[in-house]
Amino acid sequence: MIIDLPDTTTRDINKRLIKARDEGGAIALGRVLTLIIDADAHDPEEAIEAANAASREHPCRIIVITERTGEREAGLDAQIRLGGDAGASEVVILRISGGVTRHVDTLVMPLLLPDAPIVVWWPYDVPANPSEHPLGRMAQRRITDTTTCPRPSRALRDLARVYEDGDTDLAWTRATLWRGLIAATLDQPPFEPVHRAVVTGESTHPSVDLMAAWLAQALRCPVEIERVPGAPAITQVRLERTSGDIVLDRPDGKTAALRQPDQPEHRIALPIRQLRECLVEELRRLDADEVYGEVLQKGLARIDA
Repeated sequence: MIIDLPDTTTRDINKRLIKARDEGGAIALGRVLTLIIDADAHDPEEAIEAANAASREHPCRIIVITERTGEREAGLDAQIRLGGDAGASEVVILRISGGVTRHVDTLVMPLLLPDAPIVVWWPYDVPANPSEHPLGRMAQRRITDTTTCPRPSRALRDLARVYEDGDTDLAWTRATLWRGLIAATLDQPPFEPVHRAVVTGESTHPSVDLMAAWLAQALRCPVEIERVPGAPAITQVRLERTSGDIVLDRPDGKTAALRQPDQPEHRIALPIRQLRECLVEELRRLDADEVYGEVLQKGLARIDA
């Protein structure tokens, strides 16, 4: 069900939500958090689709903020999506213009679920300081996505300077499976130190930088990045040890080959993670990701930009 509310107020939106709840049943029961999506002037539909999919594991109220381009007068149009149009959530889309854009925090406050955690996601434009952004100040978790930035490596280093507990980035989440496989491999004998590591991947993909930074911080060894234009994200991690190299190779973005000395080659399904998978993972935790914070603040400084 889709309900359009042109030229409206948050009070009217709340009234319509209550009416829809009375007419359709207790749709708000079981909501575990409020997810705020700040889409700025971008088309929010891809982000809404990912949030709807994530809501099946994390039922929530989704509040989407997007600007009405080309309009100067202050105004607010809203759309409420329920039922099949909203996954396991209820979606409130706020299209704002004019002076309203300067007060997004007060705009969304009346729509927040009471006594529920707040997560803010910027799927397109990364704010200069997420924890000091008007929306970020009210949130327990703040999710950015540097893969959408024109200069991702610089964006990561900018985020490192302003990092606060609760910040995270989906470029970090996209490398979760790689980190898990590498950690599991190093937990097996022989327990030798890694003398050098090489991470190969797409020339501007921030997951490549974060993977290299994680290795540099965890292994305390030199880490080199080989950047390949047009590659499918991370394509290879090579760890050099005295007994021979450990190589995790995924040239096609789908299946990885794990090669180790004196062992047969292992084939592992390792497809590039979709946006909805990454969002689901980040919504599973509302505490600080200490490893991400350490890698962002210390690990990046150990590798060349």
